[in-house]
Amino acid sequence: MHPSEGASQPPAAGRTPPVAPRRHWLLYHISGAIARAAAAVVPAGDRKFTRSLAARRGIRERFRAWGAAHRDESRPLLWMHAPSVGEGLQARPVLEQLRVRHPTLQLAYTHFSPSAATFASSLPVDVHDYLPFDTAGDARAILAAWRPTALVFSKLDLWPALAREADRRGVRLGMISATLAEGSGRRGPLAVALLREAYARLDAVGAIDPADAERLVALGVRPEVAQVTGDTRYDQVWARAVAVVDDNPLLLPLRSSRPTLVAGSTWPADERVLLPAWERIRAGLGEARLILVPHEPSEEHLAPLARWAREAGLRMRRLSEAPDDTWDVLLVDLTGVLGELYALADVAYVGGGFHAAGLHSVLEPAAFGVPVLLGPRHDSRDARILLGAGGARAVENAGGFAMDASEWLAGTVSRTQAGNGAREVVRAGLGASERSTALVERLLGLR
Repeated sequence: MHPSEGASQPPAAGRTPPVAPRRHWLLYHISGAIARAAAAVVPAGDRKFTRSLAARRGIRERFRAWGAAHRDESRPLLWMHAPSVGEGLQARPVLEQLRVRHPTLQLAYTHFSPSAATFASSLPVDVHDYLPFDTAGDARAILAAWRPTALVFSKLDLWPALAREADRRGVRLGMISATLAEGSGRRGPLAVALLREAYARLDAVGAIDPADAERLVALGVRPEVAQVTGDTRYDQVWARAVAVVDDNPLLLPLRSSRPTLVAGSTWPADERVLLPAWERIRAGLGEARLILVPHEPSEEHLAPLARWAREAGLRMRRLSEAPDDTWDVLLVDLTGVLGELYALADVAYVGGGFHAAGLHSVLEPAAFGVPVLLGPRHDSRDARILLGAGGARAVENAGGFAMDASEWLAGTVSRTQAGNGAREVVRAGLGASERSTALVERLLGLR
């Protein structure tokens, strides 16, 4: 399969998707009903799990209220679903292009995770909310309220009951930036038994690469609706890098000729390697600076980092303090700024590679032409491509970290070559947003 601008194939006339065994559906419906019941009684709290449940109270009524007040059935409505921020970033360029090209199109957006609530409010959509738990009753209620023309899932988060009810209502179903890892749990026998029916209902699938397309077909996607459109995140990070200007108010007071390493989205497991490595780096490069951006900038996470800097004799400032140019370590205690801070980097470390949650985005620094260091747990497509292009190096311990970072920070030719390789990886992935937008336009009947 190859990237294609041609129209995706319509579903075959009279197609009958494979049906999951009744026992699988019964267990699935019971679990959904339990989650829905828990949402009605769980006490309020700050934990992610309790926030997720509490946010779904009264959700049918919210959908119905918006539909009654704002749904204009003379205009098509696209419903885009992305579970969390990462998938939302893949959906964003498509939503932005559709808003510009088709200003009368109604756009709706749902997410699953509480971490995506703030992100959802920044999108150019008419309505956004949590996705209800995947029960047939909720699916019928929200479909009746919003009456979408098409429902598109970003990346992989396809819900069986919602897909079944949408298909029964004649809603066109699609997926963009679709990917399925070789070792994904969705390829196990129990998951396949339940999900095959849902994937077979999709009318258009834009996969990230040919291997993803093949695995998705094996999972149930019909071959005639699958095409390779690429990963829209490449366009997203490239556009953000290009938009950063020299007089950016965040970056301007932080610019310096001192060699700078930006460590982004770090976890304590990353910092147990990073911090001793940085002390070794400073022993050889006394002017080097560290911009440290914890994944969770809570005081509980920040306080030990500040204590380490003091004990190591490093001048530390917090970003919220409007720091001057005398710091050795800048501790970032604000959110939403990492994508811009990579513009200050000579070298980047992307967190998650020493943590079970997995590696964070390596594309953001790569778009700036910054070579990337990452930990040993880097089983992601982007990391593999960057490593193969020489734009990244994997480190196993503090000694390896210090050695590779020092080489690049010293301003050697290898840093320039690695940075150029990283940037070219992102450049080669551009165009996915246009292809994905075209796929969605065809689902909506706008092409």
